[in-house]
Amino acid sequence: MKNSKFLINAGIGFTILIVIWQFIAEVGGYESALFPPPSKVWEGILTLISDGTLLTHLQVSLSRFITGYLSAVIVAIALGLILGRIPLLWGVIDPIVQVLRPVSPIAWSPFIVLWFGIGDIPAIVIIFIAAFFPVLLSTVSAVRKVENTYIKVAQNFGIKKLELLRKIILPAVFPYIANGLHIAVGTAWIFLVSGEMVGSQSGLGYLIVDARNSMRLDLVMAGIIFIGIAGLILDKLVGLFESWINRIWGRQSA
Repeated sequence: MKNSKFLINAGIGFTILIVIWQFIAEVGGYESALFPPPSKVWEGILTLISDGTLLTHLQVSLSRFITGYLSAVIVAIALGLILGRIPLLWGVIDPIVQVLRPVSPIAWSPFIVLWFGIGDIPAIVIIFIAAFFPVLLSTVSAVRKVENTYIKVAQNFGIKKLELLRKIILPAVFPYIANGLHIAVGTAWIFLVSGEMVGSQSGLGYLIVDARNSMRLDLVMAGIIFIGIAGLILDKLVGLFESWINRIWGRQSA
């Protein structure tokens, strides 16, 4: 029911957007090469699909994203669980994190390229940096909010550290971690595309740059549409994962 309502609302919203887009293209009198109407962009989309260009670049981007994102999530959650339980250590590391966190991952690209060369690795590292901090901060914050009373009661019952982590701490902090996962998906996907536009020879970001250099703005717009749709799907997949974990731990999805 919830999904069908979302699809209906999305259909209405995109229909209105396309109508406005077509109206502006016709009334404004813009050259189609400079402001392509929906019909021309649709032709570009069909071209990218039929010749396999879309599938090739999409596979590359998704492969980079999954590798960088999952690596960042695993490392950030592991560190967050440790640092959240050791306030003194977090007190020393927190200022460093707060200084590094606002720095755009793209700002590190000159060093990343020098250290890792050209290829998939620089894009993966950029994704890692973009996804790491939101998950780390949400995990640390969540662990510090866990009531010590619950932990002491569990320890009195003889629950070992790993069981304490699995049965008490993780179920308690996961809703907060899930917020970090959603934020990390958006930021990591944005910076993946930015990274591909700077120094890659494949991927959706490169597709846009290549189309721009060829003055094919219809393909640029098609690439933008694919990026937006892929980002939406990735966020929904994280939501499905969140719901699945909540069911395992007996939580009701909000």
